[in-house]
Amino acid sequence: LTPEESADIIMAHPYDGADLLRRYKLPKEIIDIAEQHHGTSLLKFFYVKAKETRDVTESRFRYPGPKPQTREAAVVMIVDSIEAAVRSQKQPTPERIRQLVSAIIRDKLQDGQFEDCELTTKEVWRVGESACETLTGLFHERIEYPELKKEGELHANHFER
Repeated sequence: LTPEESADIIMAHPYDGADLLRRYKLPKEIIDIAEQHHGTSLLKFFYVKAKETRDVTESRFRYPGPKPQTREAAVVMIVDSIEAAVRSQKQPTPERIRQLVSAIIRDKLQDGQFEDCELTTKEVWRVGESACETLTGLFHERIEYPELKKEGELHANHFER
C-alpha cells in the first residue's frame, strides 16, 4: 500500500469504531471519545515515508478530528499514543519508556491537541507519570523461575503422549 492508502485505513478507525458503538447504542460520551481520541494528530510514520519520494502536504496525513473535547477523551488520547509507542519498542526499559512518554506528551502539547478540553498541563503530565509507572511494571525484566523436579513427578509436557 502507498503511505496515503495506509494512512486512510488507519485514519478511518476512530469513525468506524464510533459507528459500531452507535449501532450497539453505547452512550454518546463513549462514542465521542472514540471519535476524538486521535484529534487532529499527524500520522508521522506515513507522512515521512511519503515525503521521502515526493512532495506531500502534512494535512493529508492528519486525522480530521475533532480534538478531544473532554478531559476523558484527552486522557484516552495520551494513553493510547503511549501504549502504541511503547509496544513498538523492542526492549522497553524504564528510561526509554520515560523518554518516549515525555516526547509524546511534548508533541501533543506543541501540536495543540488539548486546547479544546479542560485538561491542564499539570494533569497531562500526571497522566504521563501514571503511564510510566504502569508500563514500567508491565515491561520490567523478570527472573526465570527454576523448574523443580521431584521423583515420580509428571513432566511439564504430560499432555503429550
